Amino acid sequence: MAINQGPQSINDIFSKSRQETKPPAYPWQDLALRVIKELGVPNFKRNSVFKLCKENSKDFIEKCLNETKELCQTGERWKYFFKVADSLKQPQK
Repeated sequence: MAINQGPQSINDIFSKSRQETKPPAYPWQDLALRVIKELGVPNFKRNSVFKLCKENSKDFIEKCLNETKELCQTGERWKYFFKVADSLKQPQK
């Protein structure tokens, strides 16, 4: 029977801690991460995406994402995503 001697070096400790990643706690966080990845949202706008996903329904966010993909073929798609979300939130006159 082998005896567990624990980590043999400091690198063993650090390599184990880096492997553990937490999954998102809420479904809207997973949706926000998907939007960030698909649209290439820069770091300084990530919080805005999380806020938008938290405050609105999944259907609303997916509708905005689909319209962005369909209508904006070139340029910064993440900017267009926020414009679409803002226009869909405002009541139609």
